[in-house]
Amino acid sequence: MKKFFVLLAVLFVAFSCSKESITVYSCLNITPTYTSSIKAIMDGSCAYSGCHSAGSKADGIDLSTYAAVKSASGKSNFLGSIQHKSGYTSMPKGAAQLADSTIQKISCWVQSGTPN
Repeated sequence: MKKFFVLLAVLFVAFSCSKESITVYSCLNITPTYTSSIKAIMDGSCAYSGCHSAGSKADGIDLSTYAAVKSASGKSNFLGSIQHKSGYTSMPKGAAQLADSTIQKISCWVQSGTPN
């Protein structure tokens, strides 16, 4: 009986620490590129002094160039943080969540292979 309660406690802890699933958006007629859409979002919301610029790299993350954003977008926390999912650090830090249409653009950019 004791083993049952230990197993139950382990399962509870394991499931309570899980991360919320990333939202997958419909990208029909949405074809963002880094240059046309994503760069302005990153520059205005992420890659400025004190955050994820080339000079400050908060948590070691630089979002100031196409190559850097493309690299970061391949990590599991990128969209989870932007989408403010539980289990991820919400970004932008200390600010309101980006507009859903902006998050959709970023998500569709990642889903479409991060075109420049």
